[in-house]
Amino acid sequence: MIAVQVMGNDATIGMAASQGNFQLNVFLPVTAYNFLQSAKLLTDGILSFEQRCVSGITANKEKMSENLHRSLMLVTSLNPYIGYDNAAKVAKKAHKENLSLKEACLELGFMSEEDFDKVFHPEELV
Repeated sequence: MIAVQVMGNDATIGMAASQGNFQLNVFLPVTAYNFLQSAKLLTDGILSFEQRCVSGITANKEKMSENLHRSLMLVTSLNPYIGYDNAAKVAKKAHKENLSLKEACLELGFMSEEDFDKVFHPEELV
């Protein structure tokens, strides 16, 4: 409902702004009222969202780390070491068999575990 009201206020402000003559725009009070109402509605919506949805949320760092290390997009970081074609094979195998990139790379024999750990650092790719 907030979004619909703010969109209505925006339409009203646009119409009011187009009807004025130089500094003699008699619609300025309408423009100001609708702008302030929209600002208040958006502020109330943000505060309500924070209180009911955001407050108390904590990050599941173990799951985040697991998701990061199992992301197939990171296979590109292996290209300089095993080549594009082999990296594609690793990604396809990991996807098909629900493996991590490390597990797929080791099973395919493209790198040893020590070499993989030396070159694969997704947290440094930012």
